[in-house]
Amino acid sequence: MTRSMKSLLALLAMAALGAALAGCQKKEEPGPAEQMGRKLDQATQQAQEAAKDTGEKLQKAASQAGQELNQATEVAGKKIEEAGEKIQEKARAAREKEAADKAAK
Repeated sequence: MTRSMKSLLALLAMAALGAALAGCQKKEEPGPAEQMGRKLDQATQQAQEAAKDTGEKLQKAASQAGQELNQATEVAGKKIEEAGEKIQEKARAAREKEAADKAAK
């Protein structure tokens, strides 16, 4: 083996040993800033999800309230119409009675 060949093999052996040692190293725990950042990200995500859920619930409640208001308005309208018809009937009956009383005199 030539000297350059031996140098190349030694270099490759050192590179392989370095790679093996790097793979065995313990991963570092996240620092306090990184932990706080992760917690902040989680809190932000939870707040966004809660806001979305609340918005959907509010929209559903508003839609339901609108439907109930429409139904109540419809019922009230029918009752007002019935009351108006009764008033017209009584007014018509009063006019007829008045006309009959005048004709009888």
